[in-house]
Amino acid sequence: MAVEQLTISDEQLLDKLATARERLLREIRKAIVGQDDVVEQVLLSLFVGGHSIITGVPGLAKTLLVRTISSVLDLSFKRIQFTPDLMPADITGTEIIEEDRATGHRAMQFIRGPIFANIVLADEINRTPPKTQAALLEAMQEGRVTVQGVSYDLPRPFHVLATQNPIEMEGTYPLPEAQLDRFMFNVRIGYLPEEEEVAVVKQTTSPQDYKFERLMSAEEIVAFQKLVKQV
Repeated sequence: MAVEQLTISDEQLLDKLATARERLLREIRKAIVGQDDVVEQVLLSLFVGGHSIITGVPGLAKTLLVRTISSVLDLSFKRIQFTPDLMPADITGTEIIEEDRATGHRAMQFIRGPIFANIVLADEINRTPPKTQAALLEAMQEGRVTVQGVSYDLPRPFHVLATQNPIEMEGTYPLPEAQLDRFMFNVRIGYLPEEEEVAVVKQTTSPQDYKFERLMSAEEIVAFQKLVKQV
């Protein structure tokens, strides 16, 4: 199969990503201590258009990590806490009847759920029943959600970062192999070395007002994802 030739703009995009790597890590390190391997795997899955699942115990700054990455890349971010009573509509959104006060006319209005973001953190995805898990995984596969027979496109780029706790299994709904295949990376996150734990304590016990430089736009990330599919 022939490989498409890269254009000048494609090469410029590749050069920008190569030079932006260290700058991305430097900006992320303003808020995140250590975990460089985890950060690089999450960034890699985002830039190639995949999704990631992080396996690790609570309290390891997973939410802060994803929020920081979305800020540095100037992307919208939403967090969904998965619980046993979470319904599919709580993720995708729902239709409500809305009345025009001036005319009295009633019409159905779609209220978008938290899945309509560039980066979605699905926290403890294995704590919600399979029906709700399926709603998220379908959106990951299709890049859209369907409500009452109407499809709504999700913003691009669209990246899901799910987390699961490997220790507490009571009251959980483990993802079957077929659904785990939707994730490009299974990233394992652990505790930091002692010196980095000390740095975290110092950082979290002092006032912080992070100012991040926006290094890349959503349009550039989408363009890079398209470029990856050509090679």
